[in-house]
Amino acid sequence: MLDIHIPGRDPLCLEHLLLDYNGTLAEDGRPIPGICQRIQRISRDLTVHVITADTFGTVEAQLADTPCRIVRIPEPDQIPAKADYLEKLGASRTLACGNGANDEAMLKAAAMGVAVLQAEGMAPALVMAADILITDIHHLFDLLEKPNRMVATLRR
Repeated sequence: MLDIHIPGRDPLCLEHLLLDYNGTLAEDGRPIPGICQRIQRISRDLTVHVITADTFGTVEAQLADTPCRIVRIPEPDQIPAKADYLEKLGASRTLACGNGANDEAMLKAAAMGVAVLQAEGMAPALVMAADILITDIHHLFDLLEKPNRMVATLRR
């Protein structure tokens, strides 16, 4: 569990990290270099969930040795599937991160929503849905390992 106190906001008591796969953790179906090691480290503090429609059909093979729960969602109903899974985890205890239009509801509802803009792009709606915008998925793990960075960004 991670406890993060940001002045002007309710305290964050995070238990879960909910991550989109393609465009967020992976590019063209393959994990971004170093990301499996980052998940390994953060899994000591948070339960990591990877939620995906698995566009390239590679998620299980690519994350086989990574300590995370892989959740496959149906292609036509991705938006409600991601939001429903977040609710089952407990939105108030979850940080969610994604890059696609199908992540908007998930980021809005999470205790902390992080949108990432990388090589595959980011849906414009996420600018308003997220609490924080980042330009590299490794920055997310940096924020979690050094939470005062979140404090500096979000305090009021």
